[in-house]
Amino acid sequence: MNRFVLAGTGSGVGKTTFTIGMMRALMKRGFNVQGFKCGPDYIDPTYHTAVTKRPSRNIDSFMMSAEVVRAIVARASGEANIAMIEGVMGFYDGKSPLSNEGSAAHISEITESPVILIVNGASMARSVAAVVKGFQLLDEKSNIVGVLVNQLGSRSHYEIVKTAIEKECGIPVVGYLQKGAVDPLPSRHLGLVPAIERGDLDDYFARLAEAIEETVDLELLLKITKAEPIEVFSSIFDAQTERKPVHIAVAKDSAFNFYYEENFELLRAYGAKLHFFSPLQNEVVPDVAQALYIGGGFPEEFAARLAENEATKRSIRFAIESGLPTLAECGGFMYLTEEIINRSGEPYSMVGVIPGRVRMQEKLAALGYREITGLAGNFLIGEGETAKGHEFHYSQYEGEYTTPAYFNKGRFRARQEGYLYKNLVAGYTHFHFASNPKLVENWLTASHSKFSNIN
Repeated sequence: MNRFVLAGTGSGVGKTTFTIGMMRALMKRGFNVQGFKCGPDYIDPTYHTAVTKRPSRNIDSFMMSAEVVRAIVARASGEANIAMIEGVMGFYDGKSPLSNEGSAAHISEITESPVILIVNGASMARSVAAVVKGFQLLDEKSNIVGVLVNQLGSRSHYEIVKTAIEKECGIPVVGYLQKGAVDPLPSRHLGLVPAIERGDLDDYFARLAEAIEETVDLELLLKITKAEPIEVFSSIFDAQTERKPVHIAVAKDSAFNFYYEENFELLRAYGAKLHFFSPLQNEVVPDVAQALYIGGGFPEEFAARLAENEATKRSIRFAIESGLPTLAECGGFMYLTEEIINRSGEPYSMVGVIPGRVRMQEKLAALGYREITGLAGNFLIGEGETAKGHEFHYSQYEGEYTTPAYFNKGRFRARQEGYLYKNLVAGYTHFHFASNPKLVENWLTASHSKFSNIN
């Protein structure tokens, strides 16, 4: 099969543009393409999924072990001809400036995948070869087998850059995109998911594929990115011992859609049955629910509609007050406060289980990996237990954490965070259950204990 990492020299170099364009172009040739994203990002996988019609998967060598990364890639690629792994930031950028942990370079090593390096060639000629050479030499384990060049001025500009790279670096240049060849990617924040769900981006994907077909040698790409299938004989995603099912209600729509597919798969492997409902459509928590999961997303962009949907809010309040073991992450945490104040200063009434409010701001409030340690009373991550996740938001909570849920350690700070109330665990941190499947066991055990008489 073909499996490769599409890495970049830095953020904004065109990784997602090349990835989704090549996905569509290869699918037009009859290939089944499986997408992956290095790192914790939720947005890029929505593009992959929209193009390939297969759920894209996050793989991250900080939040999960090498064995888990390999298991995710092997399982998801089983019925695909091509596995495309989009990198994160620059090729070597990850958790630390002193190692490859959490980087696309580490993922390529773990999955034994060749690398196509994307370089911005604007206003450069032979110097582009120096950039590529530097990436080759920084780590002797880098398996860079080819180059794509973005933002070139003309075909003749490409020939100059191509000649320099191939002579000095000894690897082929697979193709390029000329400056202005494609429109910029649509908004990656406001309205992205609704646009994808409506199919509004299909024409854009088609135009992007046409541009790729004109200037990228797809036959050469396939020739240099052959990889042996990854063999995994057992993994944490294998079905666990037969046990009584637990019914988990999951809020999922355009306002709440930031979920890792592997979190769902681990829950199912341990016996959970997931029931999706939409707060945006004023749907209530299903009666069968023994637990509740409200993930992240963009509740601030739909605050007016969420504020009006009283049936949903009442059902969530009732579920939490009744003791349903509930996890609310980031957007879900915001939704459970008393109100969300948008960027224009307008307040919108939310569920009101958590005292205080959240206020949107233009400045990024938090971004980074988190090492999480449980505190007493937390049904999900018990006292002293650990897990990993990440945080990314533009809002600030205005209130007091009188009952914190966990101890959170990032690169620049460590403190108690989150909110505990009855069987509610809420906070800005997104958990990745693959970092510690004990969290899944804890959740289902708590749900069994609360509703032991429900089948």
